[in-house]
Amino acid sequence: MRLAILGGGGFRVPLVYGALLRDRAPGRVTHVTLHDLDPARLTAIARVLRDQAGETPDAPEVTVTTDLDEALRGADFVFSAIRVGGLAGRAADERIALAEGVLGQETVGAGGIAYGLRTVPVAADIARRVARLAPDAWVINFTNPAGLVTEAMAAHLGERVIGICDSPVGLGRRVARTLGADPDLARPDYVGLNHLGWLRGLYVGEQDVLPRLFEDEKLLTSFEEGKLFGADWLRSIRSVPNEYLHYYYFNRETVAAYQQAEQTRGAFLHTQQARFYEEMASGPQDTGGTGDAWGAWGAWDRTRAEREATYMAENREASGAGERAADDLESGGYENVALALMRAIARNETATLILNVPNRSTLAVLDETAVIEVPCRIDANGPRPLPVSQLTGHEAGLVTAVKAVERCVLEAAESGSARAAAKAFALHPLVDSVNVAGRLLDGYRGVHPGLDYLTKP
Repeated sequence: MRLAILGGGGFRVPLVYGALLRDRAPGRVTHVTLHDLDPARLTAIARVLRDQAGETPDAPEVTVTTDLDEALRGADFVFSAIRVGGLAGRAADERIALAEGVLGQETVGAGGIAYGLRTVPVAADIARRVARLAPDAWVINFTNPAGLVTEAMAAHLGERVIGICDSPVGLGRRVARTLGADPDLARPDYVGLNHLGWLRGLYVGEQDVLPRLFEDEKLLTSFEEGKLFGADWLRSIRSVPNEYLHYYYFNRETVAAYQQAEQTRGAFLHTQQARFYEEMASGPQDTGGTGDAWGAWGAWDRTRAEREATYMAENREASGAGERAADDLESGGYENVALALMRAIARNETATLILNVPNRSTLAVLDETAVIEVPCRIDANGPRPLPVSQLTGHEAGLVTAVKAVERCVLEAAESGSARAAAKAFALHPLVDSVNVAGRLLDGYRGVHPGLDYLTKP
């Protein structure tokens, strides 16, 4: 089976390759094509993968290319993991938003809108090429903002594009462990949009064990989300929010923490990863596939550990949550979701995963084409949303407001309308002024060539 990874020079590609190395079942991926626009990054990641594979027998063959059409031809699965504008673009998104006193995070608020506006046209072009060159391939979208980008690609690929995120999976597993349940057997009742969802129940057999969490103060504050949101708030809403909802529920504190930080998350990652890629370019070009601590793999793994340890550091500082727990730093997130998804489709092995898929009739407050994030049953025919709890009034308000913002981004990307782009900023719950929205758009257009297409009213 052939897999193409778009954004193949990206830092997290070795996580995916590690999952492929562990898969020894029949019908596994035997060939991986890495595609990227940056040849130096492709070379660096190919070195890491070679070192990572070491002496693993029958490790998937890896080839690299800067030709997108070449990467797509013959692919059975396509992973889309692009970052339009790179980490320098993410750092600019954060800086411009914070200067206006609003959040610039890459998927939430002004930063997410800016990232979406420059990513959607590129993702739509990729989708059109997949439809032409690899019409039988399944596209698994990693690219953020995951729900928005998946919806843009679905306009050209229908249900053959599926968005994934490890955040709700991690949430469900942490809560299950906290309650003494087997994370592999517990069934989450999770509902919302990407980075805007709530765990509404957790079923062991036919019993919902989540209510027990709210009655035990010690349990409720013993895991990542409990520390972030606090016991009182979780008891008030009687659900466990995705960690990204901290940006909504504690927005003022989070913006202040980001403004006071020495550097934003995007700036930190930009500096950190530039150092890593420079090390790969200047170091020995062949470690002999040893996989030792001083080879390409070792350099990558040290950088990864530093990256994960500082994840959402400003939010934890704002909430007093302290350092991340050791089990929250474990690898095994989105790459394992992707592998399980591929297995289910390629081998017709039924699985249940939380995915970004078209709503159909799942949530009454949204139309059938709106991409939502809910548990799905997957087999060779693809994913089908499972029944979930309907949104409460508060949840529905946030979800419909943010979906309206996403639809404005899609309109702007399709028509080139600057007015639609400005409307996207103005409608977002975390942007508090139409005037601020206009200044945000002007600021982003001033630094991102990828927004030059916004030329119409």
